[in-house]
Amino acid sequence: MNAITVELGAQLERALRLLAPAVTVIVVRGAGGNFSAGGDFGELRRLREQGRAALAPLFDNFGRACALIARLPVPVVAVVEGYAMAGGFELMQACDIALVHENAKISDTHLNFGQVPGGGSSQRLPRLAGRQRALAHILTGDRLTGAEAVAWGLAYRCLPAAGFEDAVAAFAERLAGHDRGALETAKRLVYEGLRLPLDEGLALEREHVIEHIVGDAAGAAIAGFAGGEGSRA
Repeated sequence: MNAITVELGAQLERALRLLAPAVTVIVVRGAGGNFSAGGDFGELRRLREQGRAALAPLFDNFGRACALIARLPVPVVAVVEGYAMAGGFELMQACDIALVHENAKISDTHLNFGQVPGGGSSQRLPRLAGRQRALAHILTGDRLTGAEAVAWGLAYRCLPAAGFEDAVAAFAERLAGHDRGALETAKRLVYEGLRLPLDEGLALEREHVIEHIVGDAAGAAIAGFAGGEGSRA
């Protein structure tokens, strides 16, 4: 069920770095109908027996992969079906956008197994869902439906089982059809703006939008729109 291991974390980071320069959108899915059930307890037990130093790469590799997503120049979309538990749920939180199947089973289950979050839930979840919801969820491990994930701000859309694959493909293709430079700038503005006071974020947006409009790609698009139906809309 796509359990998270030292190697999976390393491969995820490598795949993201390899794909980002070559595509306009990255879709992250789990094999076999499940997103990820979380950490591999067999590997966790083996690493624990080797000591603290042996455990570090498990969390470092996965943490680097998750943190990298926000810095990539293209949007990263999590397509969540089946189980997204513990580390799988944390990967979902790290992605830029999440699309969830209506039958997805979503939860941070760390405390159910006597563990604490190690892939970002204690930090990302309060920022996404608010302190009350995040803390209660982490402490109880209650399962969330796809619709609840959307209501909590953890996912963009909950997609029905009927037509799920077509809806995912259509969403990805829609993103991929946009100008790459515009996608990159918009994503960077959102992430950088979240760390700034509103007035500084607005100033940053103004700076980037003017820079973007004077660029060649935006100029061609504006000229084409102004000379077509858009000029008469």
